[in-house]
Amino acid sequence: MEIVLSGIRSTGNLHLGNYYGAVRNFVKMQHDYKCFFFIADLHSLTTHPKPDDWMASVKQVLCEYLAAGIDPEIATVYIQSDIPEIPELYLILNMLAYKGELERTTTFKDKARQQTDNINAGLLTYPVLMAADIIIHKANKVPVGKDQEQHLEMARNFAGRFNNLYGVDFFPLPDAFNFGKNLIKIPGLDGSGKMGKSEGNGIYLSDDSKTVEKKVMRAVTDSGPTHKNQKMPEAIKNLFTIMEVVSTPDTHSYFHEKYNNCEIRYGDLKKQLAQDINKILDPIRLRLQDFSSNQDYLRKVVKIGRDKARESASKTLSEVRKIIGIKEF
Repeated sequence: MEIVLSGIRSTGNLHLGNYYGAVRNFVKMQHDYKCFFFIADLHSLTTHPKPDDWMASVKQVLCEYLAAGIDPEIATVYIQSDIPEIPELYLILNMLAYKGELERTTTFKDKARQQTDNINAGLLTYPVLMAADIIIHKANKVPVGKDQEQHLEMARNFAGRFNNLYGVDFFPLPDAFNFGKNLIKIPGLDGSGKMGKSEGNGIYLSDDSKTVEKKVMRAVTDSGPTHKNQKMPEAIKNLFTIMEVVSTPDTHSYFHEKYNNCEIRYGDLKKQLAQDINKILDPIRLRLQDFSSNQDYLRKVVKIGRDKARESASKTLSEVRKIIGIKEF
């Protein structure tokens, strides 16, 4: 059975971009593949979170995984920092990563511009840790969003570089995986870029219905088209992209036709969009409340996931040590 791995960074609540770009696929694939889903709390250290915030974020993401439909009895759900084999493999892979290729990573350049007072080594080697996350379980497939394709390609490079350097065919080269024809990228509500935590332009799985409505109604728009079949500006195109994902095809077509005929009323579009988003989030929010209040169950899930993930990771790392010549005297 093919192995699938993916994870979400534990820097706050999951948003629609996380859900449609990854988590929804997790739920679908857990029945057909051997799946490892983790909470990337080590990655979040690049932002220097406070200890209490760090643990609260881990719990939030864990609950949202479960509320979205991931079944810990079927898939392996674990916390990244519970698996010491991951940072050891990260160290080994760092010896195969080159400064130039890491500096050319789009996400590193973006983060370096955004946080000029905190350009730490963890940001630079972020793709290396991601590669360790993936290949520690010898994953074949990784459900990633469009913005993470470059990181996945680097994981393939590091795995292949290890194989070539040591003359082995040990690590598989992981492929991007999505149930649709294309990888999904959910845009933000601010008229530019993707939906993201740091950008503050997202709708979160834990947002209540009123919050969703307020966020959508504040989304960036313009004064409307001035001639038929006018090309959409990016901000308007973003709203239609979200609608294409969360609404029915008939709803999307209806408003698209209104736009092309210069009859669009953005207020109506936003109300419908908020309604359709809430329809998707309502059952998730109810389950989220239940899981958040059941600490004993969460501990059980974490322990089961840790044991299963460590069994897989320790096997891989033991073989890696033998390949590179690390042996006991």
